[in-house]
Amino acid sequence: MFISTAALADSTGEPRAGDRAPTATEIINGLYAFSRFQQGLLESTDLKGNAEVKNLAALRAEEAAKRDKTLKEIQETIGAEPRVGKTTATASLADPDDSDGPAYIRTFYAAQISEYGSAIALLERYVKAPDNAALAAFARAQLQTLRSQIKDAERTIADK
Repeated sequence: MFISTAALADSTGEPRAGDRAPTATEIINGLYAFSRFQQGLLESTDLKGNAEVKNLAALRAEEAAKRDKTLKEIQETIGAEPRVGKTTATASLADPDDSDGPAYIRTFYAAQISEYGSAIALLERYVKAPDNAALAAFARAQLQTLRSQIKDAERTIADK
């Protein structure tokens, strides 16, 4: 879903295609996909989660809705046309059989860490060479928030 951040060169010394900075449209697509992931977490916790993960998923889904609202305004201003895709958050969290057990909770946080890492990597690549000032400012603000949230998830999973 997201392009790797590995900065490798081919035998000619030229940067590979994955090294280029993402465009505004790619950032918008990536952030909308991340929001769909967070909505998927909320749906999954409705079926399988305990109070802790349900509350966190609801908070993250609310944050995603706010992010999407701001992102939509930027999208309309710059005329970007994002693609709509599906996320696999619900499928990746449907595996554990113990709905309130530690296996589900670890899976919940591990899925977050993975998706947060991908979103952070995408935004980091964008802010190095942005093609839109408003989106770059938004991306920088999101980076601060997402870095804080991934640290929280990493601390929580370490405690579980």
